[in-house]
Amino acid sequence: MNIRGGVSIVTGSSSGVGAALALKLADLGSNVVINYSRSEAAALEVAKQCEAKGVETLVVKANVAEDTACREMADAAMEKWGRIDALVNNAGTTKFVDHRDLDGLDAQDFQDIYAVNVIGAYQMTRAVVPHMRTTGRGSIVNVASIAAVTGVGSCVAYTASKGALVTMTLSHARALGPEVRVNAVCPGFIAGEWLKQGLGEETYNAQLEFLTAAAPLRTVATPETVADGILYFITGADIVTGETLLLDGGIHLNTAPLGRR
Repeated sequence: MNIRGGVSIVTGSSSGVGAALALKLADLGSNVVINYSRSEAAALEVAKQCEAKGVETLVVKANVAEDTACREMADAAMEKWGRIDALVNNAGTTKFVDHRDLDGLDAQDFQDIYAVNVIGAYQMTRAVVPHMRTTGRGSIVNVASIAAVTGVGSCVAYTASKGALVTMTLSHARALGPEVRVNAVCPGFIAGEWLKQGLGEETYNAQLEFLTAAAPLRTVATPETVADGILYFITGADIVTGETLLLDGGIHLNTAPLGRR
């Protein structure tokens, strides 16, 4: 799909993967809706960098866990440009709890994580699909996690939510064709500030070193490499729907290190 002159919504795009993707979409000539829930200054900076590439942006504060906010974001894009070509459900949340600590999570933790990671993606999809069908084309990419495949990650609620997101990708791929394609990416360890803050610098550095050495490709994901995988589904996979792309340097092939994460 040629995205030049089109409109892309990227949730959670004030930093990390979302920000990297917004910039790459701008490079390809796509106007971008930049969404944030807390970091307005960072979102405005991403918008400034995108606009410097010659595209238009719309910065929207919205919590995707709220259905009204999702609908309002889609409506704002339609009011400004009259079309929506791509949606990337990148917004996500978690809590860092060892999987062996069964008392570290309660029902509210599950509800809070699912509200963003699963329900938010569902609500955003529901908000944009009628507009995509009007134009006869659309690409939705859900940012899941290698946790959905391996069962490891920041906490059990997070891994379960990302597994649900992959399953929902399959359901929507069947239901929304032929106008809309729906795919997912599953990044592994993503080098960057988000994980460093969540894990703490010492644990982060240890995992980065360990996983880099253990992965067949001797590397881990970065925001830019994950963004490249997402772009493949938007711009280079017109005959692909319902697929999940693992972006982890091949670490999922090595079961031994996974147990030590």
